[in-house]
Amino acid sequence: MTAVPEFEELAEPPARRGAPLPASPAKVWAALWLVYLVWGSTYLGIRVAIESMPPQVSIGLRFLAAAPILALIVVLRGGVARLRVTRAELGGAALVGVMLLGVGMSTVTLAERYVPTGVAALLVAVTPVWIVLLRTFTGDRPRLVTWLGVGTGLVGVAILVLPGSDVATVGDASSSQRALWSLAIVIGSASWAAGSFLQPRIPTPRDPLVMSTYEMLFGGLALVLVGMLRGEQIGQMLDATPRSWAGWVYLVVVGSLITFSAFVWLIDHAPLSLVSTYAYVNPVVAVALGALILGEPLTAGLLLGGAVVVAGVALVVSGERLGRQPAQTG
Repeated sequence: MTAVPEFEELAEPPARRGAPLPASPAKVWAALWLVYLVWGSTYLGIRVAIESMPPQVSIGLRFLAAAPILALIVVLRGGVARLRVTRAELGGAALVGVMLLGVGMSTVTLAERYVPTGVAALLVAVTPVWIVLLRTFTGDRPRLVTWLGVGTGLVGVAILVLPGSDVATVGDASSSQRALWSLAIVIGSASWAAGSFLQPRIPTPRDPLVMSTYEMLFGGLALVLVGMLRGEQIGQMLDATPRSWAGWVYLVVVGSLITFSAFVWLIDHAPLSLVSTYAYVNPVVAVALGALILGEPLTAGLLLGGAVVVAGVALVVSGERLGRQPAQTG
């Protein structure tokens, strides 16, 4: 996960988006595969980083390191004035940043001490399900295929979370610990969905780069402060292994900066229906990398639950795509 309003095409109030700007298919697919692979690999990066780093402090510092770099990019592209926002917009960015990163990222990071990275990615992938449920409270009426996707996704979550499921744990963690922290990830993904849903409905910076800068700043501060209240210390970062530092730098530079820039470019140059496919490709990449690099077992429970979750997310995204097609006139 990264500081991006995930599935924003699902969370936004219904509105017709303008046509994508011209771009060659090669550039579009290059950027899309970057989003596919890198964001799918960030779960692996988190696991490697927290092997010897304090979990919440290290991930919080990841965003606090990325925020000023992104701010510098904003200034170089549009001047200091581009960073100026109203007090209400700053408050909105702070709230969303805490919900997405302070809660959403916090639960994933802490849970990866007990839950395999592939399982974590699959549980996060159900974010569109929570967004659809939240939208029903505003009077929205999703299509039948969307509801089918919601039900399918929840079944997949149950398979992955329930104690006794054929899903591996990390290290010496018990099945109960794996189930408890899997549930924590579900709660965190619900917070991420609520933040994404709330963002277009409250005053926030409309510029996505500016919004992400302030999200990273406030979300990172929340992560560090909560981590320190839990007894973590910034000084513990100095004792981390080179392997953990490599994972941390990867998250900052490749995960938060390079790939985010590719995502923002895609939003302007590719159909949202194509961009949204990362929602169900990322967890597949995470499962594959966890198995290949960390040796996480591909158990029957993981494969079944993962397939059901990905199918549910695909149905939700497809249902939304169908529901937002412009009406044909003859």
